[in-house]
Amino acid sequence: MWALLQPPPTLPRHEIAAAILVDGDRVLMCHRHPDRRWYPDIWDLPGGHVEEGETPQGALVRELQEELGISVDPATVGSRRTLTPDARLTIHVWVVRAWSGVVTNRAPTEHDVIGWFLPAEVAGLDLPDRVLVDLCRRAVSSNQLDEQSDA
Repeated sequence: MWALLQPPPTLPRHEIAAAILVDGDRVLMCHRHPDRRWYPDIWDLPGGHVEEGETPQGALVRELQEELGISVDPATVGSRRTLTPDARLTIHVWVVRAWSGVVTNRAPTEHDVIGWFLPAEVAGLDLPDRVLVDLCRRAVSSNQLDEQSDA
């Protein structure tokens, strides 16, 4: 429940770019380090904050390079779903099936573990919001997230 884990209302609005990396019938999940200030000790999608002057898709490409050491061509990024759990947070989630490089944990202070999971296994993980279970299932089964955009 992202809404239950939100930063205090005094903080500014945040925009997040995240990816459901799909390899066959599995998706990549990242376990957030227990020492993280926000959302510690839970499994989440790779991604991060959209920086000033950056597009959400540009942030996605940058974050995947920084966190996982992979390069993604924006033209190959699949279906997108935009989630707005509250007025201070927008999360853009894309399906990514093609990348170059080997997925490795390049940000161990952010994610202490990364792993590939079947969608049924994702359901058993501690997640920020249960909507991720359905999004992972849809990404694997149909490559579609019921594309939406607030932009």
